Amino acid sequence: MALARFLFGRLVKAALVLLAVLVLNFFLIHAAPGDPAAVMAGEAGAADEIFIQQLRERFGLDQPLHVQLWIYLSGVVTLDFGYSYRQQMPVLDLIMDRLPATLLLTGTAFVISLIMGVAAGAVAAMRRGKWSDTAITTAALIFYATPLYWVALMAVLLFSVELGWLPGFGMETVGGDATGFGHVLDVAEHLILPAFTLGLFFMAVYTRMTRASMLEVSRLDFVKTARAKGLKPAVIQRRHVLRNAILPIVTLAGLQAGQMVGGAILTETVFAWPDIGRLMFEALLQRDYNLLLGIFFVSAAMVILFNLVTDLIYRVADPRIEVGA
Repeated sequence: MALARFLFGRLVKAALVLLAVLVLNFFLIHAAPGDPAAVMAGEAGAADEIFIQQLRERFGLDQPLHVQLWIYLSGVVTLDFGYSYRQQMPVLDLIMDRLPATLLLTGTAFVISLIMGVAAGAVAAMRRGKWSDTAITTAALIFYATPLYWVALMAVLLFSVELGWLPGFGMETVGGDATGFGHVLDVAEHLILPAFTLGLFFMAVYTRMTRASMLEVSRLDFVKTARAKGLKPAVIQRRHVLRNAILPIVTLAGLQAGQMVGGAILTETVFAWPDIGRLMFEALLQRDYNLLLGIFFVSAAMVILFNLVTDLIYRVADPRIEVGA
């Protein structure tokens, strides 16, 4: 019952947050300079005022702003995000076409960064002051400070151009006829470079936070008590130190999982990965209001979903935390 009340309360808050995000983004986008009708008319090679006015009437851009907002919010309730001016397709179809590629890339990068980051941070904490600790923390600092687009370019030059080990662009081989398991392997090969490149920055963050959190927990009284009882150091680190040190990493991971969905534009552009980040960038350049709003809505919804999952994982990781808190 407590879990049901918790979920209901979070869903109500999520709906209010999504509504606020929709309204705020709607006014911000429409306040930006540029007229989508003029952009479309220019691309069509007929930028006269009559044609521009016809485009405004066709897409409802001649209506007052509050009327446009009401029409848009009414459509969102039924998952109708409107029509893309530039792509000449429903916004929902465009987003759903790119969403699987987005979830595949960000999900893989997230898992890689979390597992490798926590493992590296734990090793550094357990070997504090030794050469391995210095090597891990130095590497984490380098990956944290290096721009992702530079790492992506160097990865393409080294592993794709020079060595020829991995494909450097796209999600699958152009013109390839692979099906079934062969197609899965083809996508996996194209996924390796962008996933590891995107995951390096977040892996560095998790490494540094895991190390700092474990060192802090290892100084607490209950750890000293475990040592006094004669427990093995490995058992103490795994069952007592790491489990209690993992809570801040869970919080950070929940926030960064949502950030990854729409925040990897540079990596996606370098590797020509067909996902929502690139679609959002193209929509911004083309003043495609409906498409931008649809992408913002999906991104916000996924951030809220990841935060809800994080709260539930918190309850599993530390039973002392009440569900209704």
